[in-house]
Amino acid sequence: MDSQTSQSSEASEASQAPHSSQSPHTFQVDLRGLVDLLSHHLYSSPKVYLRELLQNAVDAITARRAEEPDAPARVRLSVDAGSLRVEDTGVGLTETDVHSLLATIGRSSKRAEGLQQARSDFLGQFGIGLLACFVVAERIRVVSRSARTPDAPPVEWTARDDGSYTVRTLPDEARPEPGTTVHLVARAGAAEWLAEDRVLSLARDFGSLLPYDVRVGEVAVTELPAPWDRPYPSPAARRVALARHCHELFGFTPLDTIDLDVPLAGIRGVAYVLPSAVSPARRAGHRVHLKGMLLTERAEQLLPDWAFFVRCVLDTDSLRPTASRESLYEDETLAGVREALGERIRGWLTALAAGDPERLAAFLSVHHLGVKSLARHDREMLRTMLPWLPFETTDGRLSLEEFAQRHPVVHFTRTVEEYRQVAPIASAQGIGVVNGGYTYDSELVEALPSVRPGTAVAELDADTVTAHLDAVDAAEELALSGFLAAARTKLDPLGCDVVLRAFHPLSVPALHLDDREARHEQARAEAAEGADDLWAGILGSLRGSAPRARLVLNHLNPLVRRISSLGDPGLIGTATESLYGQALLMAQRPLRPADSALLNRAFMGLLEWATHDDDTAGGGHR
Repeated sequence: MDSQTSQSSEASEASQAPHSSQSPHTFQVDLRGLVDLLSHHLYSSPKVYLRELLQNAVDAITARRAEEPDAPARVRLSVDAGSLRVEDTGVGLTETDVHSLLATIGRSSKRAEGLQQARSDFLGQFGIGLLACFVVAERIRVVSRSARTPDAPPVEWTARDDGSYTVRTLPDEARPEPGTTVHLVARAGAAEWLAEDRVLSLARDFGSLLPYDVRVGEVAVTELPAPWDRPYPSPAARRVALARHCHELFGFTPLDTIDLDVPLAGIRGVAYVLPSAVSPARRAGHRVHLKGMLLTERAEQLLPDWAFFVRCVLDTDSLRPTASRESLYEDETLAGVREALGERIRGWLTALAAGDPERLAAFLSVHHLGVKSLARHDREMLRTMLPWLPFETTDGRLSLEEFAQRHPVVHFTRTVEEYRQVAPIASAQGIGVVNGGYTYDSELVEALPSVRPGTAVAELDADTVTAHLDAVDAAEELALSGFLAAARTKLDPLGCDVVLRAFHPLSVPALHLDDREARHEQARAEAAEGADDLWAGILGSLRGSAPRARLVLNHLNPLVRRISSLGDPGLIGTATESLYGQALLMAQRPLRPADSALLNRAFMGLLEWATHDDDTAGGGHR
């Protein structure tokens, strides 16, 4: 197609299109609506206005020092009757800069020509900082003189929250030196945010680590170097000072302190170990400073999830803030920092295990759950912590290393209920059992062979326990066949078999044993009983071949011997129900409605039998 044909085609298409103006239009911004958006959605609190003022002042000084390394670096805040003045010795602005930067929403001086390459040196990078002041002020007045254009007169920019502003030049004496002064007048209902004590508190909170001289009146705000970088006469003095710092920031005295020094990521700081246990689900809030300015005190994604037992405070120059500058931007840099900080905490644990077992034991007594969470994913950490991590076992509270040395096979249960069922009996029979019902424990026991080759690990089930119990002499069991038949008949509707064994301790008359498969089958049977014909058929087709629960009667127990000698089948049934209920209670298992009804029925039956006279009872069973 030649150019003439192409132009003709384009003209034809244009003639068919709706007529419209081809000139571009400019978005109209409702400043009041934008301020409302900032105060209710972007920023979490009006207090951020002071951070934005400090941030602009610090960035202005940084820009000036990039060209004049010896330029003064001062920020002064003054409060007077509902108004605030913030003065800096920064790079300043010309009249052209004021129109281009202050009056254009979203444009930042950090995008100005010649500054783009140094942008990483600045705190603010979004060009909306001054708007935050409208959250507390109805009028903003800025007086500035440029250091780049010394001959330019001072300029005044006055803006109101209705979106209007005025600009005028001032005589030289209005601002003899380069820099900027921002004046705020509080809006109705916001005077408290411009009160002197509030301004001082916020300035200290946000700016304590800023690299320049910041003062509110005559009171210094900055406290450099940071507590973790200051020289101390001894390690003990440093620990005391950092513990005091932790108490001031977080309100607790730490169990220990971990240095967080990651030079490649520009990070310096400390992690404070909590003195009491916390839930792993609780999200920790860490304090993060960006180039000295407090970014957030609720950073949740800074550390790996397993490190929930520490609270951090650090300064960084590599992490990116979000637009509100109140949280961290999730990117590859943050992921790398998270991994590096996790390595520092992991290294601290390894060092404790190697050189300070007493401090490690004190730490694990409180925070073993966090270390277990780490160890299940980190085989090297599991190997390091193996001699120290505590587990509940039939031999008492021991480490897996010590327990494995005592027992050729490390048996474990997956639930606390299963452990409580078998612990007393297994211990008496010489079976070593670890309670794997607590968080992470069963996973760690199963991982034991990977860090301790040759270790045998097996899940304990009802068959294993029963196999370790002594069988009763065949003749004696045959003599008690009538008693066992009556007992089995009574418990059969409950999905429970009855077996007779001899075991220790003698004080235990009966033991209720089941496993997860047996409980699943029992639940299926109960659901089938209450279902309609269709569902009963479906559930019936799912019937498993798992063994049923069993009540193991102890032939060595005197009470069981007396019950087995009874001649009344009804009384044998009531006594069997009582033993079944008592065995359930000993195992601390949740009772089903049928179990509760059985306990009540057995109790009332025994009371009735015990309170009848010999004639009514039918022959003196007592």
